[in-house]
Amino acid sequence: MFEGIFQPIHLLVIVIVILIFFGPGKLPEIGSSLGKAINDFKKAMSEPEKKPDENGKKIEDKKDSPQ
Repeated sequence: MFEGIFQPIHLLVIVIVILIFFGPGKLPEIGSSLGKAINDFKKAMSEPEKKPDENGKKIEDKKDSPQ
């Protein structure tokens, strides 16, 4: 039934190693920062492509803007 790399015992060992390595105090911080990173990545993938102008400000790509 459970074949491959993600067997329940493997996941349990991974969780135990993470708890030993980071400690229970750091886990909420790690989860929060991971969630923010995933959210920022999704937002960046859904926004139109933008290019920086000579002042460093981002402007929309001219090929996507209506003329």
